[in-house]
Amino acid sequence: MIAPAKRVLFWFTRDLRLHDNAALLWAAQRAERLICVYCIDPAWFRLNNFGSSRLGRHRRRFLAETLGSLDKSLQALGQQLLVVRGAPCATITKLIDRYGIGAVVRSQHNGVYESRQWQILQQKHPALAFKELPTYTLFNPEQLSTLHRLPATFTAFRKQLEPIAPSQPADPPGHLPPPLPVGTASIDAAIEGLQICDCAQSPFKGGEARGLQHLQSYFAGASPQTYKQTRDQLQGWEQSTKFSPWLADGSLSVRQVSAELQRYETRHGANESTYWIYFELLWREYFQWYAQHHGSGLFRSRGIGRRKPLTTFYPQRFKQWCKGQTPWPLINACMAQLNQTGYLSNRGRQLAASCLVNELSVDWRCGAAYFEQQLIDYDMAANWGNWQYIAGVGADPRGGRHFNIDKQTRLYDADGAFVERWTTPAASYPLDSVDAADWPIAPPSPESETGP
Repeated sequence: MIAPAKRVLFWFTRDLRLHDNAALLWAAQRAERLICVYCIDPAWFRLNNFGSSRLGRHRRRFLAETLGSLDKSLQALGQQLLVVRGAPCATITKLIDRYGIGAVVRSQHNGVYESRQWQILQQKHPALAFKELPTYTLFNPEQLSTLHRLPATFTAFRKQLEPIAPSQPADPPGHLPPPLPVGTASIDAAIEGLQICDCAQSPFKGGEARGLQHLQSYFAGASPQTYKQTRDQLQGWEQSTKFSPWLADGSLSVRQVSAELQRYETRHGANESTYWIYFELLWREYFQWYAQHHGSGLFRSRGIGRRKPLTTFYPQRFKQWCKGQTPWPLINACMAQLNQTGYLSNRGRQLAASCLVNELSVDWRCGAAYFEQQLIDYDMAANWGNWQYIAGVGADPRGGRHFNIDKQTRLYDADGAFVERWTTPAASYPLDSVDAADWPIAPPSPESETGP
């Protein structure tokens, strides 16, 4: 009979990998029997107040591939992945009670919803050991203790962190404790409910092996040497790093990217572009701690400020934006690419967000929620933090960003290739075919033009 304290449940969340997973290592070193579980939360599929779901079809497909890859990696070490569709708190509680679990371990999460789940479990099981470790950030909390409080701007954050060496990635476990008898159901059946889309043309394939392969491939070429010059291009596989989908679900860790970047600079020398890759990793880092610090303020219309932005919700305008049917061909091309592939360049995201906020005067949260649904690389902190930044309710000291769409078109699609790739050139979409109350707007009659 195995002592209950030696039965450990490891809850996979945004750490779907074996490499550089300090939380999994901690569990493996202390358990005699181990349950590895991933919860597919039904709440991800329900529509929110903005008419979007939390998990769109592109990310569902990517997640299914990642879970399949993770299960194969665990089986190679004598373990297995239990994938359960159900509310996480109820699912974990059932497993605790059924198998006499003595400890629950997971990676730290900066989401309000996810933190609340952890607190509920601790309250329901006060006799159990609960352990969280940081695996999603570049720096550990101890390394940030010198900041005392989060700087109000990214620039201040960056300047304080640049002298500090990031945490180094941990090795994968050489072995794992054997599993408890939780069943041998096929993982294919477990993930069937994700309703996998047919995305054969997508260059992004989920899983730790794919992420590591892309990491090695990118730093084996010359692209890092010109990253700063090409990163704002609207299309092109090698124009930016493309690490974000694997970073988002944790099948690749940001520390692995940083360590590989350091090795590249050692071999080939550092320049402005290689620094800029690290600069972008620091932006990601800032938003992780920004989300941790501000909590539910990440989702308020006024953001972290005191004054709500002036908006008027036009349902027709928002629908046009989502479908890529606005008066601006460049924005339409961006939204078409997003909808068809689940991916959009950083420049494209900025332009689409600026259009919704500044040209269409729609609540920024509607756009953030739509991006959450559509993006294959959705990251809660980066997505909502960046939308706040554009809307002027976040960390931008300039009070928001307003891009001139015509100028951006001349800069980044002067030959029209991007627009032609994703849209029908002859298509024309006027703004506001209905008024704010959804009444059709008819063209003025001769009588109305001349007056009574």
